[in-house]
Amino acid sequence: MSAEIVRPPGHDIAADVSFELEELDDLVGELLTEHAERAARDARIVALRLGIGGQRPETLTRIGARYDLARDRVRQLYAKAVGRIVREAARSGHRSARVFAHRYPLGTGDLRLVRMLLAETYATDTDLVAMEWSYLKLRLAGHEPGDAKRVAGYVMQRILGWQKKTASILAKLRVPEEGADDLRPLPADVEWSTGSAARLPTESARVADGDDDGRGRFYLAKVGRDVAYDSALVARLLRTLDADPAVAAFQEEPTALTYRFGDEDRVHYPAVAAELSDGRTVLIDVIPLGRTAFHHNRIQSELGRAFAHEHGWGWLAWTGSALGTPQLRARRVDPAIERRLTTDLEQGPYDRQALTTVSAETGLELLDLAGLVLRNDWRWDRLPMRLSAAPSRRP
Repeated sequence: MSAEIVRPPGHDIAADVSFELEELDDLVGELLTEHAERAARDARIVALRLGIGGQRPETLTRIGARYDLARDRVRQLYAKAVGRIVREAARSGHRSARVFAHRYPLGTGDLRLVRMLLAETYATDTDLVAMEWSYLKLRLAGHEPGDAKRVAGYVMQRILGWQKKTASILAKLRVPEEGADDLRPLPADVEWSTGSAARLPTESARVADGDDDGRGRFYLAKVGRDVAYDSALVARLLRTLDADPAVAAFQEEPTALTYRFGDEDRVHYPAVAAELSDGRTVLIDVIPLGRTAFHHNRIQSELGRAFAHEHGWGWLAWTGSALGTPQLRARRVDPAIERRLTTDLEQGPYDRQALTTVSAETGLELLDLAGLVLRNDWRWDRLPMRLSAAPSRRP
């Protein structure tokens, strides 16, 4: 296969959002739950690394800090756990083998697999672990270790090639052609605060892994320094801010938002705070389009919005798509489907099988469901998949 450098997908990521793609995440979550019965910490390391459940993948450094382990030790534990999970899935006949094999059939050419895996990586904002995710998907589909490793390597090679090319062009103080995205249409969706704006922070709140070598980096002229990023979606946003004359300055990951979810303490870093030339500041977080309505991500968004408004800033959830939260909330869905789900949820929650059934019977798509969740304030949980009515309407 040719190793030529290609750019990450430049089309709207809405084209790659689907129930089928999210099912892969759920199936790996099931396998990890089973593995956790024998090795809870190792299963958790895999979940954190891959961002299972729709969360952002974590660097090896951050995971190591959480468990007081060296970065290389975390890598070793991750690799061993993935090997055991793949073997256990094959031995137990877990349904993941059928689903993954259907999506990544044996005998498929490398180029086709790479293109598919790259599109999935971009749509889910998981560039940081593109090689790990690609390898696991192919192994669960039944591909031999050597073949899976080769294709996963090509995927990462394409991403690294794009990063290198982008960094080289930006170093010459020119905006790449694929970076012609424009922030100017976005402020219409900003939720502005009426308070007095606090000053823009001068450094990132993310320190444990700020210089982790797994992250991408490029020099941006507006801030006069190298800026780290975890994905092409975040890079697109940063490049856009750097090129937009309406933006005076910005600071990536300006604050750490702490909260408790389930039985764990969590930390979330909103992507960037941008100071506009008119003196206003907006806090922007990157949330992949297909995952905007997940309950955990909605919690993070609410925390980000509250922080922004407390500081007199605007708030914007940036999806990497022409569709944002307001457009999803207003998305037109067949009223009969909405009535069916509303009636059913008043009687009790949906599990994944119920959602699959409704989708098959009605043609309901992932973005349709996301719009309904936001419009009706339903709760859409992951691992396990569960859709519930708004609290005030639950029996």
